[in-house]
Amino acid sequence: MLDPFFIKQLKTPLRNVAMKLDAVGIKANHITFFGFVMGMLAVPSLSQEYYGLAVIFIIINRLMDGLDGAVARVQGPTDLGGYLDITLDFIFYSAVIFGFALANPADNALAASFVIFSFMGTGSSFLAFAIMAEKRNIKSLDYGGKSLYFIGGLAEGAETIAFLILICLVPAHFALLAYIFGTVCWVTTATRIYAAYRTLK
Repeated sequence: MLDPFFIKQLKTPLRNVAMKLDAVGIKANHITFFGFVMGMLAVPSLSQEYYGLAVIFIIINRLMDGLDGAVARVQGPTDLGGYLDITLDFIFYSAVIFGFALANPADNALAASFVIFSFMGTGSSFLAFAIMAEKRNIKSLDYGGKSLYFIGGLAEGAETIAFLILICLVPAHFALLAYIFGTVCWVTTATRIYAAYRTLK
């Protein structure tokens, strides 16, 4: 829901950094892999309940996720870069939730399962529409020149980042927040399916 706003605000500063990185030969895929490794370090941190450290790794991952796209737009987007970006993002999102299940299986495992289940809805509804949008050459949304067409919803990237940081800041309330966010994800999935039905029928 908030992604278009943040993309617009961050476009210029990210491009400025991207130009500097391109000048020294750093490739977009290098940034993608670095961000993924940093993000995955949140899992052992969460499993040991080092929530502050996990937040740092999450923020680094998300900063790299924005930066790799900016560098790709300077150097020229590639199919491999787009594929790695979306695949590693989904692994990272689910991994963070899995980290909370590891930290406290008795209290968190069911709620974590619900969130990962909800990610299947948001992810599949977005990716399936992206395939159809590419087939039909639908380009009506300006989402910063991303490799895949994004169909909007209540729970997008910005909301997911906020959720991941929030559950690290108040881990005692993980289960409640997980059920709330998972429900929002399912509302997003339903609206995406409806929008896709209206667009593709």
